[in-house]
Amino acid sequence: MTTNPVYITNLASFLPNEPVGNDEMESVLGQVGPRPSRVRRTILRNNGIKSRHYAIDPRTGEYTHTNAALTAEAIRGLARDGQAIDHVDCLAAGTTVADQVAPSHGLMVHGELGLPPCEVVGTSGICLSGISALKYACMGIATGEHRRSVATGSELVSPLLRADNFSAEAQHQLEALQARPELAFEKDFLRWMLSDGAGAMLLEPAPGPGPVNLRLDWIELISYAGQMETCMYIGAVKNKDGSLRGWPIMDQEERASTSAMAVKQDVKLLNEHIMEYTVQHAMARIREKHGVQPDDYDWFLPHYSSQYFRDQVYDRMQRAGMEIPSERWFTNLSTKGNTGSASIYIMLADLFHSGDLEPGQRILCYIPESGRFSTAFISLTVE
Repeated sequence: MTTNPVYITNLASFLPNEPVGNDEMESVLGQVGPRPSRVRRTILRNNGIKSRHYAIDPRTGEYTHTNAALTAEAIRGLARDGQAIDHVDCLAAGTTVADQVAPSHGLMVHGELGLPPCEVVGTSGICLSGISALKYACMGIATGEHRRSVATGSELVSPLLRADNFSAEAQHQLEALQARPELAFEKDFLRWMLSDGAGAMLLEPAPGPGPVNLRLDWIELISYAGQMETCMYIGAVKNKDGSLRGWPIMDQEERASTSAMAVKQDVKLLNEHIMEYTVQHAMARIREKHGVQPDDYDWFLPHYSSQYFRDQVYDRMQRAGMEIPSERWFTNLSTKGNTGSASIYIMLADLFHSGDLEPGQRILCYIPESGRFSTAFISLTVE
């Protein structure tokens, strides 16, 4: 089978509505229980996020976009010189939580855009769902099956962060939560970490007409689910043995009383193992497989959920022999927030359009997923 080069010829992102500052968050998402969150300020101080976006009208509380609509707006942003994205051979769309259980998120995006018939795939997961979509789209170009593909990552997570998802539990377990605040932390933690947004990439087998193109050298996705239990989850509760009890086998009362549909994270497990597996073990693996060295890269784009992890990422990179100096790092976490599977798209789009890229430079992207400890790396060359 022949292998064609794959180029990212354009990138675009879409962030809904005006930025929401730290002091406005609880008024937009709502307050859980009789008093403001006890952990919000601590989490925001550590994560370094100053503003983010929600697909919520802050005046009415109504939603302004669906997940599919966010994604479609990002794809429309790929249009160049007034020419719309009116046809593609393949659309690959990744997200954590689609607007519905079925049909596929990818099909809903295709319908939102009204594009002619093409191959469509929707990839699931958490932060890596956008990378899985990208790899699928890339393989179609590489094999010659497709000539023009679009890959996306998007998140509409704010519905899971709103107070009404937690109210039943706040009433049901109020005394227990007051006695042991840590019981609430695994859920409250992510309310102040996640936000909405979408990104899109246009892929072709030759450079496009723009001033910058990114040749895709390789993509690596690595799962450590065989070694680690679940850390981040939605639509389930975690049992004492580390297994999950999923929402389909719960009745309505159990789903409400346990906040089963809220997004949750085992913070202790995250802190103890996320850097070891997604940075140190994984970087040692790609260094051996691809023969890469720290000096090979002019830019390092890390998708970490919080500024708290920055020094830890660097420490584990050193241990793996891949310590890229911090002056080569690029992130927009403080102003764009943590948008899950969309984050690396939004980050790369900002760098792509910054005017700072020069021919011959190389970019290494790092995307971890705490769902069950998976990670991805993307190597790109500027042309």
